[in-house]
Amino acid sequence: MRRMLVAPALIVSGMFASAAASANPEPWQLNMVKGVTKTSHEVHDIHMIMLWICVVIGIIVFGVMFVAMFKFRKSKGAIPAKWDHSTKLEAIWTVIPILILIACAWPATTLLIRMADTSGSDMTVKVTGYQWKWRYEYVDYFGTQPDINFVSSLAEDSNRARQLNSGIDPASIQVDGVPTYLLDVDKPLVLPAGVKVRFVITADDVIHAWWVPQLGWKQDAIPGIINSTWTKIDEPGIYRGQCAELCGKDHGFMPIVVKVVPKAEFEQWMAAQAPAPEATASTIAPTTAPQG
Repeated sequence: MRRMLVAPALIVSGMFASAAASANPEPWQLNMVKGVTKTSHEVHDIHMIMLWICVVIGIIVFGVMFVAMFKFRKSKGAIPAKWDHSTKLEAIWTVIPILILIACAWPATTLLIRMADTSGSDMTVKVTGYQWKWRYEYVDYFGTQPDINFVSSLAEDSNRARQLNSGIDPASIQVDGVPTYLLDVDKPLVLPAGVKVRFVITADDVIHAWWVPQLGWKQDAIPGIINSTWTKIDEPGIYRGQCAELCGKDHGFMPIVVKVVPKAEFEQWMAAQAPAPEATASTIAPTTAPQG
């Protein structure tokens, strides 16, 4: 009984979650998050405009339908009209939807063009999807090659909890009080705040999709094809996502975590991740004099 009462309350609260959405998905969240990038804000705004246009159309169409059904029903003595065709009426209900579609398509197409424009990027990251994990390669950072390359997999605590008969309560899997069951990884993608980052996304085996809702877009990762997109995140924080394409039996176990830090902190992290220079024969001094 308690669960029956709690569930509707969660649904109602989730309907209003977008106004103050956190950096992570919320239980029973129904609407789109507003996100932390300019692109995500624009996507959210267009989504809400389209939603209210559909609401108005629905009210008009269903309103006319219900008025016709109840006011002009046979039991009230309504007599059907004798005409069966009106060119003017058909022209009106054809032209108006066309104008609505054009009005909706214009801002959406403009936004899609901007989302595809990766020019002026300061950093490039290559993302490769595997069954069932992600590889991140830092290709370029302000003209330098960081030589950072690692695989990001499901966090060990979530991996243990997901096992059959593990005895671990998924609700107990948390980071800083935030539930992270199947939403945490061992190595997050670290990015600098305020930097335009270009992503080149592909896959090694089957089709995946790299999706972090707070960024405002998702991109398919397709074997043999390189897709590109970009983001610029001004707010440091941790943003979580998941593969958005059914990619096999462990599809639900390849989350994405993006950790955004200030630029100076990112450069310190990048320097710490750089591989140590290999020792060469000329730099190794003999410990003893040669015999003979």
